[in-house]
Amino acid sequence: MWRLRGSGFAALFRQQKQASNGATLLLKYSSTKTAPQLPGMEYQDAICTLNTLQTNASALEQVRRERGNPQFQLVAMRSFLERAGLVVEDLDNLNIIHVTGTKGKGSTCAFTEQILRSYRFRTGFYSSPHLVEVRERIRINGQPIGKELFTKYFWQIYGRLDETKEAHSGSMPAYFRFLTILAFHVFLQEKVDLAVVEVGIGGAYDCTNIIKKPWVCGVSSLGIDHTQILGDTIEKIAWQKGGIFKPEVPAFTVKQPEGSMAVLKQRASEMECPLWVCPELEDYQTDCGPLQLGLAGQHQRSNASLALQLSHTWLQRRRLQGTWRTLPSLHVWIGFHVVERTSLVQLGLADTVWAGRTQTLKNGEVTYFLDGAHTTRSMQACVSWFQEAAVRCERNASGPVARVLVFNATGERDSAAMLKLLVSCEFDFAVFCPNITEAIASCNADQQNFNVSVENMLRRCLDNERSWRRHHGAGDCPPGRRGPLLIRDAGLSPAPGRGAEALVFPCILSALQWAAQGRDPVLLSRDTDKREAPVKPSVAAKAALLREVREIHVLVTGSLHLVGGALKHLDPSSCSK
Repeated sequence: MWRLRGSGFAALFRQQKQASNGATLLLKYSSTKTAPQLPGMEYQDAICTLNTLQTNASALEQVRRERGNPQFQLVAMRSFLERAGLVVEDLDNLNIIHVTGTKGKGSTCAFTEQILRSYRFRTGFYSSPHLVEVRERIRINGQPIGKELFTKYFWQIYGRLDETKEAHSGSMPAYFRFLTILAFHVFLQEKVDLAVVEVGIGGAYDCTNIIKKPWVCGVSSLGIDHTQILGDTIEKIAWQKGGIFKPEVPAFTVKQPEGSMAVLKQRASEMECPLWVCPELEDYQTDCGPLQLGLAGQHQRSNASLALQLSHTWLQRRRLQGTWRTLPSLHVWIGFHVVERTSLVQLGLADTVWAGRTQTLKNGEVTYFLDGAHTTRSMQACVSWFQEAAVRCERNASGPVARVLVFNATGERDSAAMLKLLVSCEFDFAVFCPNITEAIASCNADQQNFNVSVENMLRRCLDNERSWRRHHGAGDCPPGRRGPLLIRDAGLSPAPGRGAEALVFPCILSALQWAAQGRDPVLLSRDTDKREAPVKPSVAAKAALLREVREIHVLVTGSLHLVGGALKHLDPSSCSK
């Protein structure tokens, strides 16, 4: 176990508070007009203003009010949409593919979007959360919209909402609602041929579910997550997910646990929605061997099959000029099973890229394995992928390899259960850090989160470190020997006791720097030495093994926000202009 000393964390807290205050001041001087953009209003100004919707008092009041009346969420969303100058019927022009699920819905959307883009359609893609920059959530033709475009459309929508708030008790949409409205506006203005829309949480009462006439819907693998919102059983969660079904709109799902499948079928029947179960990827007939996927991992195969059915169904309706009713044998058709050697469908599957999901990144002598798994089921898939991928890399190594885990989990996630699964990966070190990109002030407002205090984030890291020690049979240090929780300097010192393979760092950057030990040329080239947190000699000495081995393999997992913070430092292309 490791204790934190000094003043670094106190500084982090002050910087977070100052950033929030600064964004509030920005609101005071921003125009209520609907002009596209005000002079001097840059991308970071837009992001700081957006961040105020994380903690905006009216937004928090919305959440409290709607917990007891979830149906009100869609009523409120319709009102915000109209105040922004849009109506629900406008969304029918986006030819939407609507996708929900617990695990794999983002990857399914990525496969689907890439397939349809391969057919030269102009695609829109709305997803969450973002990894590095907010604008990743809103993509045109597979690329995050540019900073200028984001800024222009942001102020258009924000201005319209701000100038009408007095007539609506000062209410403004919360963060995710605002971005959903913004995405719809961008897609309409940019005249996309279709929009792939990923549900935020659940389905029935998610703000994306104001969509009335999607062209096709999909449900990826279901599991237990967001239980405080969706319910504590797989059946309750399935009921929420099935809420995106619409009358006479075809829907597809993958094989599900018996209880959740029964609920999905019942929901589809109640809504007069035709529902099909996708075949296994191996069941598709090809003349060129197994289908190749751009995303690694066995669990991606069901996501790819779902994407094949969604894209095929969309193409069928497009070819029939939007008249789904004229498709022959609607209720007995079970989807297509034949993929030709030169088909654009196959190329789309192979070309799909989805950062932060079963991603491998090699920087010099350090190889990073990044996966945003944050549920027990998704962590099982992550462990399976990592063990296979790491062994494959180790076979090609020219000498001994050390393994390092970088982990964090947030919210109500069962981090102890996830860590128990990770023990089987036989890491040499386990490193825990909060989802803070670096321990100094940064101009990057995209990754600021004002809903969780620094102290709570640090306590969670220490809890995770204790869980890791218990899973390794190291027991726990007596409470009196832990010392007080000090949100201070980034320096670390070991506490008495066993389990020295676990360390806690104050931010993502310091964790990565320690794990890489100066052997990652990308970290070195990004001038990180000026931002490096001081580490005590006793902690530096623990890394002797990392300096002696030929290669270092680092798994970053437990949180998509953690993976995003890591990519900001490890992959320059993730911070696109």
